[in-house]
Amino acid sequence: MTTPPSLTFKILDRPSRDATGTSSHCDGMPIDRRDGYIHLSSADQLAQTLALHFAGQDDLVLLAVRTADLGQNLKWEPSRGGALFPHFYGALPMAAVAWEAPLAVAADGSCLLPQGVQ
Repeated sequence: MTTPPSLTFKILDRPSRDATGTSSHCDGMPIDRRDGYIHLSSADQLAQTLALHFAGQDDLVLLAVRTADLGQNLKWEPSRGGALFPHFYGALPMAAVAWEAPLAVAADGSCLLPQGVQ
């Protein structure tokens, strides 16, 4: 990978976001805890991740995470189709979250992304 993007994105269902509350860290979703890292997506990967894994869910939260704030625990590793995906090893620091926004994904996997996704 050349220069990493300035933002990476974490998708949470509402119960996972609510469980974080005002904590300084986010443990992610059950899949993150099972796999041992927080699954993130770049802006280019986000629409496909939503379509594949979140179709038909209407109570989601998107966290925009400043990549530079994640340090050495952020690894870009091969995943879907061999593409490099951002994986964060550890609890995600909420101080690295630039913004968050609600999301809804239609049954066909389509989704209107917030303007800040670039």
